[in-house]
Amino acid sequence: MNYEAVKKFMLTKLERELDPRLTYHSINHTLDVLESAIRLAEMEKLSSKEILLLKTACIFHDSGMLVTYRGHEEASTEICRQTLPVYNYNEEDTEIICRMILTTKLPQCASQHLDKILCDADLDYLGRSDFFMIAHRLKYEWDILNIYPTTLQEWYLIQKDFLSSHRYFTISALSLRQSIKMENLKQIEFMCNHEK
Repeated sequence: MNYEAVKKFMLTKLERELDPRLTYHSINHTLDVLESAIRLAEMEKLSSKEILLLKTACIFHDSGMLVTYRGHEEASTEICRQTLPVYNYNEEDTEIICRMILTTKLPQCASQHLDKILCDADLDYLGRSDFFMIAHRLKYEWDILNIYPTTLQEWYLIQKDFLSSHRYFTISALSLRQSIKMENLKQIEFMCNHEK
């Protein structure tokens, strides 16, 4: 597996070809998920091979945004299947990466350990102090692309429901992010009650 080469290829492609109106699903999100996944992988004591598979899934997990917004996870797996063999990923490893990517589709439904880590990395920001800044990038993206335009009040209600129903899968993510996520939820609940 030539991870460094495929990473360079895909990050360059995302940087050049992603729609600039993707203010949330940007290359910055991909890099953020990669950083979060590496942190969780170390805490979860993954093997070096598992870490390579996980990092590859991070690089590709939103690559389908190059093709489509809705259903981008499936499009990402098609890009994986076309690209990874060129970089010496065998069929078994490619399918593990594709499986990981598909579990990030909302609502997340991870059962395998690597899947759980990718899902937790993908939504790591829910339990961070920069949550509101990142969440508003998603709102802006939805508005500008007319995906699901909302008022601020509607947005806070959506976020309240999302954070209330979201669960981190790994002990590491729970220990790192759960308490701040609950603080973020309290702030959203406050805003829902006072934005009327």
